[in-house]
Amino acid sequence: MLRKAVGVAALAAVLSAPAALAGGGYEGMAPEEILDALIEKTGSAYLSQSPQNRMMMPDNPAYWVAEEGKALFHAKRGPKQVSLEGCDFGKGPGVLKGAYVELPRYFPDAGRVMDLESRLVYCMITLQGFSKDDPAVKKLHGSNTDIMKLMTYIAMQSNGMPWNPPLGHPLERAMRDAGEVLFYRRMGPMDFSCNTCHGQQGRRIRASVLPSVYVPEEWTKAISWPAERVGQGNVRSSQHRLRGCLWQMRLPRIIEGSDASIALLSFWTDRARGQPAILPDLKR
Repeated sequence: MLRKAVGVAALAAVLSAPAALAGGGYEGMAPEEILDALIEKTGSAYLSQSPQNRMMMPDNPAYWVAEEGKALFHAKRGPKQVSLEGCDFGKGPGVLKGAYVELPRYFPDAGRVMDLESRLVYCMITLQGFSKDDPAVKKLHGSNTDIMKLMTYIAMQSNGMPWNPPLGHPLERAMRDAGEVLFYRRMGPMDFSCNTCHGQQGRRIRASVLPSVYVPEEWTKAISWPAERVGQGNVRSSQHRLRGCLWQMRLPRIIEGSDASIALLSFWTDRARGQPAILPDLKR
């Protein structure tokens, strides 16, 4: 057990960003150190509600998922037998450091705004030659899927960096604005909006304190996915969290990678602008 714990801690150190402080002073800190700094700054009940989870963060199973993702990223795969090192996530082919905190963004080659998941699927199809029905592409959720492994590895390269989604392109601004409308729109049989749960600090569902969209330090924790869901025993993505929220509102299942889903993610990310990403996170 001790050997495993030491191994995970060493793996976390290897996968963490270099120790140079930048981007608000959180870059180079481990996820649990970033969370502790935000708790010390705010005293937030949402951020501090699970001491057990905070204790487990250095041993986050997501680190092992990311390690598998690293191998997949650099492997020559698919019918074309090429790696993903030629995929441009917004900062140039193969450049991962800081790419995730600047998503969703507009990609000229695809002609649309994409989040990490949809961009990854795009590259696996166009660059590596996978079909859209190949299990490597089609299976999106769970620690054992290629997509989740790759997303966790890629996202971790932005740990501690400030969220900074670009809004320079008209479609980026349009998606962000559409996401804002969707966030505040009351809909479904329960007449809920996203703001119903996240529009006020300290609201709860049963024993769980919910994050407020108006408290940036809480919101960065809320949108820091991929994260290990302890209750589910799997690493989950932003798209999976979005699906869960809408299900709780008794709405039909949203299509992963759809414009509606990316619009909501664009608004989510913009609301956390400037706050440090906590990657990978570990949630209840």
